[in-house]
Amino acid sequence: MEMAERFRIRLENLMKVNALLTGLALCGAVSLAHAEVTANMSATSNYVWRGVTQSNSGAAVQGGVDYALDSGFYLGAWASNISNGEEVDLYGGYAGEIGDFGYDLGVIYYAYPSANPDADFTELYGSVSYEMFSAGISYTVAADTDDTEAANQTFIEGDLHYSVSASFELSDEWSMGGMVGYYDFADDGVAGTDTSYNHMQLDVTKSAGDFGDVTFSISKAGQESGDEDPIVFITWGKHF
Repeated sequence: MEMAERFRIRLENLMKVNALLTGLALCGAVSLAHAEVTANMSATSNYVWRGVTQSNSGAAVQGGVDYALDSGFYLGAWASNISNGEEVDLYGGYAGEIGDFGYDLGVIYYAYPSANPDADFTELYGSVSYEMFSAGISYTVAADTDDTEAANQTFIEGDLHYSVSASFELSDEWSMGGMVGYYDFADDGVAGTDTSYNHMQLDVTKSAGDFGDVTFSISKAGQESGDEDPIVFITWGKHF
């Protein structure tokens, strides 16, 4: 799909998010005066998600927008090209702190409009953080898990993903991070219990100031993932 079409799809989803926010504001549910809108964009030599390439080891252009209230509630949308179409993610949640501990609870919808509509799925997620460490868990929620639907879906209700990570600054311009995860699939006949796998990733990031950040990454997944060879890739990203 052409770049213009990918961003048209992202824009349509962002308009839905903005329409929801406007409606809530008119009802007095939120105050738009105490909110922040941020955007992000990136380009990567390989879109890797949970240890597996989503772009057939090719390059990807990505971007998104986030709307956060001072109260901790947020909404967002993000899009990327993948190997056979595009991915559009819509999400919302609540993040906050208790002392030195941070937490984040939310829901995310993964959509693949022209790639494979049967692959669409929703996750509930939660994470906690303390200083340089964080841990998270995601639980897949399926709209329909009967035998016919499940046979066509890669992800179904009951899939779990666990992760722990750490990051720290090496200097004013350099930082490093690492993550270990495990994808525990429910038995759906496609990505079932026999294909559950572990994965890990190491990132080194160089800040380029106003020009964004450049991250060098190496990712490795277990052989059950079907993508067991180490993946080395580079990503440029910037927030606005």
